[in-house]
Amino acid sequence: MIIKNAVLATPIGNEPKKGNEQRQIKIVKNAAIVIEGTKITYADEQNQAPSSDNQVLDAGGRLVTPGLVDSHTHSVFGGWRQHELSQKLAGIPYIDILKSGGGILSTVESTRSTSETELIQKTHGLFDLMLSHGTTTCESKSGYGLNLETEIKQLTVLKKLNESESCSMSIVPTFMGAHAFPKDCSRSEYIDLLLNSLIPQMARLGLSEFCDIFCEASVFTLEESRKILMKAKECGFKLKIHADEIECLGGAQLAAELGAISAEHLIQTSTEGIEAMAKSEVIAVLLPGTSFYLDKPYARAKSMIEHGIAVAVASDFNPGSSPCLNLQFAMTLACLKYKLTPAECITAVTLNAAAAINRAQSIGSLEEGKVADIVIWDTADLDYLFYRYGNNQVNTVIKSGKIVYGG
Repeated sequence: MIIKNAVLATPIGNEPKKGNEQRQIKIVKNAAIVIEGTKITYADEQNQAPSSDNQVLDAGGRLVTPGLVDSHTHSVFGGWRQHELSQKLAGIPYIDILKSGGGILSTVESTRSTSETELIQKTHGLFDLMLSHGTTTCESKSGYGLNLETEIKQLTVLKKLNESESCSMSIVPTFMGAHAFPKDCSRSEYIDLLLNSLIPQMARLGLSEFCDIFCEASVFTLEESRKILMKAKECGFKLKIHADEIECLGGAQLAAELGAISAEHLIQTSTEGIEAMAKSEVIAVLLPGTSFYLDKPYARAKSMIEHGIAVAVASDFNPGSSPCLNLQFAMTLACLKYKLTPAECITAVTLNAAAAINRAQSIGSLEEGKVADIVIWDTADLDYLFYRYGNNQVNTVIKSGKIVYGG
């Protein structure tokens, strides 16, 4: 395939962009993109494109970007949690809902009782919706099992969908057994189970590349998180951490100390935490949809960029604190609430997001050698993509060189 008459907008490179580099993207107003098989072989000025007998797709002067990368989701779960909306409206805090047996624990109960087949069907449908909104790769965490059987079931669902020809989404799985404490064992018993059973067995099964933890005062403390993440690292996992979402415990510093690939949420992160991350290679994965839905403050994204931290933006799609899988909405929020420029934000949901899931070598930009994951938008410029919200602006989605939506 060759895409012609495109307005190309893409970051460039195989490394996350930090500081001023995050806003330095390549824009070509009359561009062509040549695809051979699943890979891009050319992406630049149309009048310099190599001659080709490939199928021609006329972008009609539309904006063309890399496929969006959603680097933080919880997309395999049973049930929904719409009944919690009235509790939120009554002012009951998220953590208090969890303490009373709702929240994550409610979804754990539903996920344990939902069959693998049912979870595959539901998750497949959710991924199709994500794809139709421009997301071509997503990270997806377990953590709604809190026992070996259901954590394996969640990650097996992701493995089967990743291998299915009918599912076009590329899925990067993360083991998050340390998401909450289950009702059926004590705090100390569950920590022992994580350290001595769940983490080693999940490492042996090889169903996920990353291990994540919810480091929060009412969930896993800083010291518990350190112990669990060190065990995960010892077992070969790359590390992620839900850090400083509700209280500033020092999760950002812990991410830097342990060499985590990313620290996520970071709503309450201190200046000291930002400085610690800046001295490391930790990527900040920020989740504006969660701040919006929980009516919480927004992370200090601009300060992080000014300190030289690579910032990614993700949806945090989950049934409780961010039931929105449309990454376009998170992108607009990132502009309005984080004050990111459109250029900074498109990097945050493509190349930096790809780096946050260890995929920047193959996706996240439109350039020679990268996988042909491409979105054609119903707009001619980048500003308009962030200016409009509430409707789907995708015209066509190309996944690994094939049109999978629109066109």
